[in-house]
Amino acid sequence: MGIFWLVFYIVIWGIVHSFLASLQVKVFICRIFGPAIMRVYRLAYNAFAVFTFLPVLVIAGLAPDRRLYTVPLPWSGLMVLGELLAVVVLLVGIVQTGALEFVGIEQLIGAGEKAPVKLVTNGLYRYVRHPLYSAGMVFIWLAPLMTVNLLTINIAASLYLIIGAVFEERKLQRQYGQAYADYKAVTPMFIPFLKGLPATKEHQGL
Repeated sequence: MGIFWLVFYIVIWGIVHSFLASLQVKVFICRIFGPAIMRVYRLAYNAFAVFTFLPVLVIAGLAPDRRLYTVPLPWSGLMVLGELLAVVVLLVGIVQTGALEFVGIEQLIGAGEKAPVKLVTNGLYRYVRHPLYSAGMVFIWLAPLMTVNLLTINIAASLYLIIGAVFEERKLQRQYGQAYADYKAVTPMFIPFLKGLPATKEHQGL
């Protein structure tokens, strides 16, 4: 029964999270409250996402669980090292795309959300189109201790990231047009060097 509620809540969280991130919802909120609301929207959205994910951890902690495997040393040490490297990649990616904007601080002290003037294809984005998602999946799947509840969360989180990336790419395609199509043609989605050659320059936004 615990697994059912864990999966149910994760699905609901993912749907609500994606819904609030959609362009249609942002346009609707702007119509109701005015464009100035976008100055606090990103920060409030992030805070809401973190706060509403906490019940997932509570349910996972209280629900009956069963250990599936424990990776012994030295392999578990290597897996933890991989997790630390994934965290570094996450931080680098956030900084590269604008840490303050990612959190919502830049919008709060500036003029609200605005479209980037160019498509970022250098740095981490030279090798994969979604380095933050890639690093996130590496982090969760390298856990040396795996239980039924953790496996459930990992599967749900991975599906959410993949589906989220698909919707994000549709938005980027509309925003950058052929520039993003060219970038997409030579740069893998999640796994570096999976296809073609990495992008070698920054395409200017259309």
